[in-house]
Amino acid sequence: MKYLHLIWAALFRSKTRTVLTLLSVVVAFLLFGMLDSVRVAFNAGTNVAGYDRLVVASRLSITQMLPMRLEPQIAAVPGVKKAVHAAWFGGIYQDQRNFFPNMSVGPGFFDAYPEYDIAPAQLKAFESTRNGAVVGESLAQRFGWKVGDIVPLQATIFPTKGENNWEFKLVGTFKVTDSKRKGEENALYFRWDYFNEANDFVKDRAGWWIVQLDDPNKADQVAQAIDKLSENSDHETKTQTEQAFNQAFVKQFADIGLIVSAIMGAVFFTLLLLTGNTMAQAVRERIPELAVLKTIGFTDRSVLALVLAEAVLLLVLGGAIGLAIASAVMPAVSAASGGIIQLPTVPANTWLLGLALMIVIGFLVGVLPATRAMRLNIVDALAGR
Repeated sequence: MKYLHLIWAALFRSKTRTVLTLLSVVVAFLLFGMLDSVRVAFNAGTNVAGYDRLVVASRLSITQMLPMRLEPQIAAVPGVKKAVHAAWFGGIYQDQRNFFPNMSVGPGFFDAYPEYDIAPAQLKAFESTRNGAVVGESLAQRFGWKVGDIVPLQATIFPTKGENNWEFKLVGTFKVTDSKRKGEENALYFRWDYFNEANDFVKDRAGWWIVQLDDPNKADQVAQAIDKLSENSDHETKTQTEQAFNQAFVKQFADIGLIVSAIMGAVFFTLLLLTGNTMAQAVRERIPELAVLKTIGFTDRSVLALVLAEAVLLLVLGGAIGLAIASAVMPAVSAASGGIIQLPTVPANTWLLGLALMIVIGFLVGVLPATRAMRLNIVDALAGR
């Protein structure tokens, strides 16, 4: 630590160059912090213990629909308080760029989600209107919808009467009481019985069941009991947390782990070249100064350590700032994900991995300039040769 002031002075010898390089490191680790946090989130949520609401879906694929005859069997499992069915619809409003989740739900859906605040009168209207629909307040504001409007959706999976045109009457809006889950307001729900009657192909089948439990401490036992109902059948189920279910749905469209790895590989490769060039240039400019250090008694190993420490400090300083910014941003990312990502900050595992990367990259970018500095001949260096 007694040489920290010397390392710091060398690092900021050219302030503009160092600050620009530091900003590059900050941005790289900001991206790393956010993307790796997403990766961690998508690998979490598989343990159902302690959850009071689970989702029962097909073990093969969440696009595989299940027979409705499972519902009374699920509801009869000890520990199950309520079972509500739902099915993905996948309609498009006006343009594919206007995508938002839309699905049919069975009776009692909003009872299973007490955090979805809906006026009793509007809930009653939803229950009594055959083609009624309810949307989140955020979605209603996005498109300027109001209660009483007709919302047309173009089916991408389920036609009706040989056509793709579906129309729903907006009878209510809901808001989510948890500010971190406001993204869940970007969804439309309509009645499953209307979907079952009106679609041309799929009858008496549901996409999944939302299961409320009497006791969250028995979540594991209940999940195992539910999955045993269809064991060795052609419609085996997998009971999991809502977070895991949502993540599995997103994984249908993209391999999150592969995407994150590819992006970060490109970012860190570019960072390696950039910081390596910065360190090489910094050492070239300081050859006479390094020769002076050797002249006054610094050993070859000491010079090597000083240059390596400078490179590592540059990476650690920028990386720590980047991860700190990512930690501050993650709550907003979680809120915007609609419940798919539930992270209040950057996980400890990401911080540890990030710190290891800072040290490794710092060593890699510093090892060649440091080796050159260590091998300097004092006479040649002072003579400018």
